[in-house]
Amino acid sequence: MRRKLVAGNWKMNGSLVANAALLAEIKAGAAAPACDVALCVPAPYLAQCQAALAGSAIAWGGQDVSAHTAGAYTGEVSVSMLEDFSCRYVIVGHSERRAYHAESDAVVAQKVLRALEAGVTPIVCVGETLAEREAGQTEAVVGRQLDAVLNVLADADLARIVVAYEPVWAIGTGKTATPQMAQDVHLALRAQLAKKNAAAALEVKILYGGSMKPDNAVELLAMPDIDGGLIGGAALKSADFLAIIAAA
Repeated sequence: MRRKLVAGNWKMNGSLVANAALLAEIKAGAAAPACDVALCVPAPYLAQCQAALAGSAIAWGGQDVSAHTAGAYTGEVSVSMLEDFSCRYVIVGHSERRAYHAESDAVVAQKVLRALEAGVTPIVCVGETLAEREAGQTEAVVGRQLDAVLNVLADADLARIVVAYEPVWAIGTGKTATPQMAQDVHLALRAQLAKKNAAAALEVKILYGGSMKPDNAVELLAMPDIDGGLIGGAALKSADFLAIIAAA
């Protein structure tokens, strides 16, 4: 059995005061979770997370990482910087990075390699837009995005990544893929992983990242190939986030 992972993505939200309360509430409510839990926060708050969560059951990580190791890349965050704050995870290729920052599949693949070189687990995001889904292109789009990563990975490294399926049309829109719709894509992604390394494909966690909330988490997480959630808005409310952890 794959152990489930519930990872919060704070996106560009937070303040030192608000974070302190949120972290304390999550830490108290998830003292001994039956699943893995992580919080991926804006880079300025990594030190705060490290201080608040060290020694707890909750891991933390970044929301992005540079494809470069160091150098003249103003505003970028290198994987060695994430290492300095003991990050276990980093989100790579989120739909917002792809859309707003024009990140290509090739750049995402390089970011995955940088994370793995440092022993940080990349949460590799794939997903389709509403237009792509309506055109019947879902599997082709997510397949292309995942292939870009698989093509640069050594077979032995496959088990070191996490995949997150985020239907772009279901993020922040109030729409959610039905559990079966999500399961169908997760199953296709696992089949694609199996072509690379059949044994490792059974170990890779595939998270659902399309507006998972307390009221739909139980049904989604009951699906055989949905191994957790990449949680956006609900991760900013301790009660909601803890309810999803309980569902997992």
